[in-house]
Amino acid sequence: MSKTLGLIHTSATLVPVFQQLCKDALPGVNVFNIVDDSLIKDVINRGELTAATSRRVVDYVGSAEAAGADFIMVTCSSIGAAVEASAALTNVPVLRVDQPMADLAVQTGKKIGVIATLPTTLGPTGDLVKRRAAHAGKEIELTAVLCEGAFEALMSGDAATHDSKVAAALKDLSGKVDVIVLAQASMARVVDTLNPEDKRVPILASPPLAVQHLAGIL
Repeated sequence: MSKTLGLIHTSATLVPVFQQLCKDALPGVNVFNIVDDSLIKDVINRGELTAATSRRVVDYVGSAEAAGADFIMVTCSSIGAAVEASAALTNVPVLRVDQPMADLAVQTGKKIGVIATLPTTLGPTGDLVKRRAAHAGKEIELTAVLCEGAFEALMSGDAATHDSKVAAALKDLSGKVDVIVLAQASMARVVDTLNPEDKRVPILASPPLAVQHLAGIL
């Protein structure tokens, strides 16, 4: 009997990204999507993940379970704390998209860089890396970098400015750490535009690593 994966997104733009990844890596697995971009908008507007928004995330995870999901993954890093809370209230496994990436970063090196365009994503991702390192019994040095103005540029339709700011930060950070973690999936496309000499260390993005992780389970 085929398995069913429920994906919960805070941006509709991630649906085709994960659709393709799941098609390639999870043949035979049924996949459905739940999308609500008001979740991430609330986090950004308030500057934090509130109890009310966390409750809504828990409700969506419950809905995915009720819809028949054998496994649930939430694809937004900013609401990671709510995802972990929901896991304790659900009878099927629940994964936050950035956990496999954090685990790989901890395995890869001691000096770990985390880069984001939103402070509301930078904090939760950095915290997750620290906790996964502690879980693995490893000491790490974390360097967190916020690309000031990049997110605002992207939201105003200026993708070029967003990409140049992220690229500059990646180049600078690659000379200081052993591995770089992208806190937001939207930055992954910038990595493909870098010259080989600018990619001196592994640069990790959560979507492909998370789906590969699921392939090993499902």
